[in-house]
Amino acid sequence: MLRWVMVLGVVMSTTMAFAGPAPISAYQSQPRHRPDAEVRYGPAPAQVAELYLPKSKLSPHPVVVLLHGGCFLKEYEGFAQVSAIAADLAARGYAVWNLEYRKLGEAGAGYPGTFQDVATGIDRLRAEAPKYGLDLGRVIAVGHSAGGHLALWAAARGRLPASSPLHTADPVKIRAVISLAGIGDLQGQGRAFALPCGDDTIDRLVDTAHRNQPFADTSPAELLPTGAKVVMVHGVYDAVMPPYTGLDYAEKVRRAGDHADVVTIPDAGHFDLVIPTTAAWGEVAAVLDREMKALSP
Repeated sequence: MLRWVMVLGVVMSTTMAFAGPAPISAYQSQPRHRPDAEVRYGPAPAQVAELYLPKSKLSPHPVVVLLHGGCFLKEYEGFAQVSAIAADLAARGYAVWNLEYRKLGEAGAGYPGTFQDVATGIDRLRAEAPKYGLDLGRVIAVGHSAGGHLALWAAARGRLPASSPLHTADPVKIRAVISLAGIGDLQGQGRAFALPCGDDTIDRLVDTAHRNQPFADTSPAELLPTGAKVVMVHGVYDAVMPPYTGLDYAEKVRRAGDHADVVTIPDAGHFDLVIPTTAAWGEVAAVLDREMKALSP
């Protein structure tokens, strides 16, 4: 917690000077929005997805897979808080699959459990698509912070070797990823991530203590190219995952032969990107609209 206090001190001082970035309290205090359906994809309490549906009767609906942040740690919330942007996206015409997963501190989390949860949870869309009118030809993953990493990784699953316990046959194809202050290179950007989330968090997540190549099947940077469009979005005043991390990862994506954009949002910090009442969220939604339109036939 001391690390978060230090980092958030920077964020709060920025807020006072510029009256711009939202503090963590604004993120944490968002009201809970109830989904249209809840789907369990496993027996653990965290193995659950919430589906938010647009009011339009026209289907099939384009799908947003939403992955919350929180340092991959149980003690930080995220699933309930991003229900606010899930509801907002549903009002904009998207079916939103708000996916929870096991986090460090919960039984079975880390490697391979956390990654298998994301894979299984996303692939469950195939079973739900006919019932709810979901268009699996238009799926975009949106992830915040740690969830940004998981969104990038989910789009790369088709590159996993059959020898990996994270491999699944014929994964649901994610056509584009919008990473909101996410980490794409677990090894190369680990030090930046460690400041707010702890020195050993990534080590615990990928099990560096027992694996010779712990990043080979867990870091999106090691799985390029994926064929998915990548958009790295950062607030200019983000003290948790600064904009240079997104710029660096986007360049890696381009060098691998994929398409990548970078969007930096003025007067925004780490949490503005996932609060639907902020100007920053309006810019995020516009990016999503643009990328989803590009997938239309």
